[in-house]
Amino acid sequence: MTPDSLERPGAGIDYVARAEALVPMLEKLSARMERERRLAPEVLDALHAAGFFRLLLPRSQNGGEVDPLTHFRVIETIARGDGSTAWCLGQAGGCAMSAAYLEPAVAWKIFGSDPRAVLAWGPDPRARAIADGDGYRVSGTWSFNSGGRHATWLGAHAPIFEPDGTTPRLLPDGRRAERTLLVPASEVAWTDIWNVTGLRGTASDAFTLRDHFVRHDHSITRDWTQECREPGPLYRLSALCLYEIAFAGVALGIARAALDSFMDFACNKVPRGMKSPIRDNAVTQSGAAQAEVRVLAARQYLLHVIGSIWEGVTAPGGSFTLERRMAIRLASTHAIHQARDAVDFAYHAAGASAIFDSHPLERRFRDIHTVSQQLQGRMAHYETVGAWLLGGDPDLTFV
Repeated sequence: MTPDSLERPGAGIDYVARAEALVPMLEKLSARMERERRLAPEVLDALHAAGFFRLLLPRSQNGGEVDPLTHFRVIETIARGDGSTAWCLGQAGGCAMSAAYLEPAVAWKIFGSDPRAVLAWGPDPRARAIADGDGYRVSGTWSFNSGGRHATWLGAHAPIFEPDGTTPRLLPDGRRAERTLLVPASEVAWTDIWNVTGLRGTASDAFTLRDHFVRHDHSITRDWTQECREPGPLYRLSALCLYEIAFAGVALGIARAALDSFMDFACNKVPRGMKSPIRDNAVTQSGAAQAEVRVLAARQYLLHVIGSIWEGVTAPGGSFTLERRMAIRLASTHAIHQARDAVDFAYHAAGASAIFDSHPLERRFRDIHTVSQQLQGRMAHYETVGAWLLGGDPDLTFV
């Protein structure tokens, strides 16, 4: 069966409504997924049925190829129900962008022909891939593979060495050559390392490969400008951009759920020694208003930036310029930190009740702090954007 023989998905589908419909299930199963440190099988079934793992896949690969605003809204909505589930979807979405860089037949083998295809990957600064004929022999241990335990394929990112195993391969501009080599999930060895503060359900464990051969056509460069084979405007954006959008969506979704939970709680919670609920406290009232406006303002700014970028790249001759890259880096980082501050308010204002794992704020407090500790929440991103604004020489590694 070929891509042309299948009905194209995505057109006319209200993916956000599908996400809203899953929120009650996610809320119900979130505690179990925390305990098991995995997404529940019934959750995975629902996510696949809704097409959420295929949102950023090209239509030529039986994907949704949705616009980034739709992707954000789906992730944000799912995060209201469970942060780990939303995080896994965000990770898988960025990884799925690689289908646009592969030879179409290889992309069809990995993604298009398998309705439950999921790609996951993570970093290993010590990995290495040695050129060998029409491929590479790769070795390393890659961690932070969010969603890797339910993935069908895994990506092993590594610098390339010449066949002698010692000489680094260089690009024409003198930089080190690096590629992400794609391997079936069944061919790796797993190590359970995911004993963490929050986002426990992501099962972001480590996998190992030793001298494992991967053909060149099963590898990609993460420089989205070099090997892209898809004409759609979505693929004028980088996978990093979609990660920024998704993980900011995770943070804002967690914050929205935390604030909504707190508002209900505050109307009924009467602190010990007090005569009225905490909603009547002036400090709490002021803090609630400030937390609300932090989340609303950060969200609106992020939506504005996403919309502006999409308008720019969909225009004739439009591209993902450095100015647009800086804009999404600033807006996404800001959103993550404003969301964290809002959840911090709700958690602390709720008092001792919030320290119990049965309280909805307890998990969301841990999850949001895990989100903000990740790469997308680094405070150093402000330095990068600030250097660019001031005409300096910013580090563009994560832009």
